[in-house]
Amino acid sequence: MRRPIIAGNWKMHKSIAQAVTLTQGIRAATQSISGADIVLCPPFTAIAAVADIVNDCPIQVGAQNMHWEDQGAFTGEVSPMMLSGWCQCVILGHSERRQFFGETDEGVNKKVKAALNHNLIPIVCVGENLDQNEMGQTEAFVGGQVKAAFAGLTANQAAQVVVAYEPIWAIGAGKAAEPDAVNAIIGRIIRGALAELYDETTSQAVRVQYGGSVKPDNVDDFMAQSNIDGALVGGASLAVDSFVALVKSAARQGK
Repeated sequence: MRRPIIAGNWKMHKSIAQAVTLTQGIRAATQSISGADIVLCPPFTAIAAVADIVNDCPIQVGAQNMHWEDQGAFTGEVSPMMLSGWCQCVILGHSERRQFFGETDEGVNKKVKAALNHNLIPIVCVGENLDQNEMGQTEAFVGGQVKAAFAGLTANQAAQVVVAYEPIWAIGAGKAAEPDAVNAIIGRIIRGALAELYDETTSQAVRVQYGGSVKPDNVDDFMAQSNIDGALVGGASLAVDSFVALVKSAARQGK
């Protein structure tokens, strides 16, 4: 049984005051929901404030990125050691980090290992762009990303990782991928790659989210799929009502 997980990636949104208001609203609205893990991923500036609000409830805090070193001359970076007092999770390898900041598969792998070493749950993002999708390269590309991210991890470590499948062409586009197609890609490509690296048991233990224009009006279709264990959400995580609707859907469809 894989427990559903809904993670809100606030990206570069929300001042500290706005983050506090949003977190308070989500906390109040989810107190009676127990069937899904909830992760809030604010910008670095608001992590401490958000963590203070949820420190005595099941809501978890995640960072949107981190460096793989504990400390050093890396101006502008934040280390896993710095996050470990505030966060339980960290998003790694998001497509925007890969596209705009030159992150590589090798770097993502280093970050995954560093996160696990500091008891942070990595949420590892993988996904193809539109050209790759239309040219039939999804399997090779996404499978390669999965294998690179998990390189050198033991089966026990792998089972702690959350994978977020986010087809780049669906992120922020307002049009999500087809749920049954996503389910097939996760089952055949992502879980297939994990089975090659480890075994079927480990493959089935890893939680896999979908990310890309998930909204209250389509979330039920995704959560009903056998291979989808939650969502990594952008825009819909920035308002209490829409985010809570996603959490409720995931809790209803607990695998």
